[in-house]
Amino acid sequence: MKRLRARLRAESGQHATGLTATQLAVLAEVVREGPVTAARLAALEHVTPQAIAQSLAVLKAAGLVHSAPDPRDGRRKLISADPSAGALIERLLAGRASFLARAMETAVTPDELGTLEKAVELLERLATVEPDIAAVRRWTPHELHEQR
Repeated sequence: MKRLRARLRAESGQHATGLTATQLAVLAEVVREGPVTAARLAALEHVTPQAIAQSLAVLKAAGLVHSAPDPRDGRRKLISADPSAGALIERLLAGRASFLARAMETAVTPDELGTLEKAVELLERLATVEPDIAAVRRWTPHELHEQR
């Protein structure tokens, strides 16, 4: 997964933006969510408010996001994406999709497509699960090895 992510970043043109993967993920959330608070971004990205503040500072300096007082609660700031941010995210996603399509045509046989689709479905479920921390099973290294 790590190698595929790195390849997707390279092929999409992400490196040329000068932004980190984290900063781009935050930017994509702002584009998707519309005006949003920093606290909501931290929750969506599963990071600390301090981490969001650092990413937002870079994105603001680049002119990709703007903040304004929340009209319903002036104590809060709403973060909005600049139109150029949406275009950037679209361009990066299109680059990823193009690379994946070419790679699948080259490396995945028609018989393997169903397996790949099932793997993607399982990975999506893993990425979105919110386990109850108290109920998470703690595996010892020995138990993990035996599970393989």
